[in-house]
Amino acid sequence: MQDATKCLHAGYTPKNSEPRVVPIVQSTTYVYDSTEEVAAVFDDPTRSLIYSRFANPTVMAVEEKIAALEGGVGAMCTSSGQAASLLSILNLCSAGDSFISSTEIYGGTVNLFAFTLKRLGIECIFVDRNASDEEIDQAFKPNTKAVFGETIANPALTVFDIERFAKIAHKHHVPLIVDNTFATPVLCRPFEFGADIVVHSTTKYMDGHAVQGGGVIVDSGNFDWASGDFPGITEPDESYHGISYTKTYGKAAYIIKARMQLMRDFGCYPAAHSAFLLNLGLETLAIRMKQYCENAMVVAKYLEKCPKVERVIYPGLESDPCHALAQKYLKGCSGVISLVIKGGRQAAMKFMNSLKLASNEVHVADIRTCVLHPASETHRQLTDEQLVAAGIESGMVRLSVGLEDVQDILADLEQGFAAI
Repeated sequence: MQDATKCLHAGYTPKNSEPRVVPIVQSTTYVYDSTEEVAAVFDDPTRSLIYSRFANPTVMAVEEKIAALEGGVGAMCTSSGQAASLLSILNLCSAGDSFISSTEIYGGTVNLFAFTLKRLGIECIFVDRNASDEEIDQAFKPNTKAVFGETIANPALTVFDIERFAKIAHKHHVPLIVDNTFATPVLCRPFEFGADIVVHSTTKYMDGHAVQGGGVIVDSGNFDWASGDFPGITEPDESYHGISYTKTYGKAAYIIKARMQLMRDFGCYPAAHSAFLLNLGLETLAIRMKQYCENAMVVAKYLEKCPKVERVIYPGLESDPCHALAQKYLKGCSGVISLVIKGGRQAAMKFMNSLKLASNEVHVADIRTCVLHPASETHRQLTDEQLVAAGIESGMVRLSVGLEDVQDILADLEQGFAAI
């Protein structure tokens, strides 16, 4: 069993018969030669495969690829981006703990942090990304376990100052978690700027085709867990025969704890076929991200001159307040643009309803151009105050520029504006 498992763990077959694509291992279970072998694996699941609620060879091959793209020591895929964000926090926080988050993050994540985790006894302390270092310092409490932000905020499209927040987090002996969904490792590698953990909704650019949901957590392996108050990682885990993750697994302590403890109990692991589809998206990620950025820049410059647009938010534009941060952290600003249409909510909705090529859908970062009205759709659960804090205005439209011919995209926008 062990030799075969090593082969499966690596995600390939012997060299003389290596497939061109990652094989789909459509199985929930793995056969062992003896009871003793099974017992040893239940003592330490990193020895081999147990059950596809923990790990699957197809998914593991994709995890290795994403970890390599981000420059991390390990990764764990999840069934959605929300699951990745949830487990990234639960791996550090218990009831009675707190963590800090930038206000400018995805609305669904705001809901998860502000309401759902609050019911579990975990407090999220929101801070303005433009607050001074001193103001952010004051937000920390003795029970604060992490800091969270998005590389490119969805849909505010502000750029997170990773290096600054990493320094602040590390001064307080806690890790920085960065959601890198919109940038992907093609445009930004947060670990290079001091981030410790990265999460993604792989449903977006990594998949690219809107065929399945998914998420991933990547561990840099750089944070010194012994420097802070993280007994769940440094002290013996009674649910795994007293294993200390830092002593046993070293730099991979965080990500192995997430798998052995949280994935074991929550079971939000993706299916093998989902990972197979994700891998197909990853194989074209670099070339797709380049084209998204090129198309979006053309569209952003057009919108900047459109008389019916009050404001264009795209950090690739020199006029954007986050342009300097984009130049520092990003090799491109993705295909997502936010625009504020004159006339507010009603004008924005009429514009969207008149589009023919772009689809009105609750999705983003697809190969196809799509639009969304955050205030009345994805972020409708937020209060007016939370909308403002998240950088969302009533006339704001999130435009996800796809891979169609850019002249066709511009023509569609033209006729959409004509209908207002």
